[in-house]
Amino acid sequence: MIISFDPSDISYAVTPFAAWLVAGVLKFVVNSVKAGKPAFGLIGYGGLPSNHSAIVSSMAALIAIKEGIGHPAFGVALTLAFIVMLDANSLRRQVGRHAAAINRLAAQLPGYQPLRERMGHTRTEILAGVVVGIAVAAGVHALAALLPH
Repeated sequence: MIISFDPSDISYAVTPFAAWLVAGVLKFVVNSVKAGKPAFGLIGYGGLPSNHSAIVSSMAALIAIKEGIGHPAFGVALTLAFIVMLDANSLRRQVGRHAAAINRLAAQLPGYQPLRERMGHTRTEILAGVVVGIAVAAGVHALAALLPH
């Protein structure tokens, strides 16, 4: 097996950061529209689109585009993506629900600092993150093809 390396191809390094940036900007815009004002206080976990889903799906999509779905790296990326998305929809959502319950129970305690309740994602938020990730991977790949090698 011959391993080739093109030092001018930084698409594998750029893609997850681009997906994070695009998803973050979209999330800020969506939250700001919903709130009717700039939603700086809503930056963080939860919301549409899922940043984590965008990041992991962008890498899986880029590997699929560049190497094919039969490549072992695609299998690893897809497995990681599933783990991240399942965690966002199950464990992290449950953490948010528990935080809400604790906040209701402890609200009257003096000096109580409420726990963050926006944790995890709905399936729609995760799907939106996947769509963003795939779109970013396709965009980075298309832009990289235009650059001289």
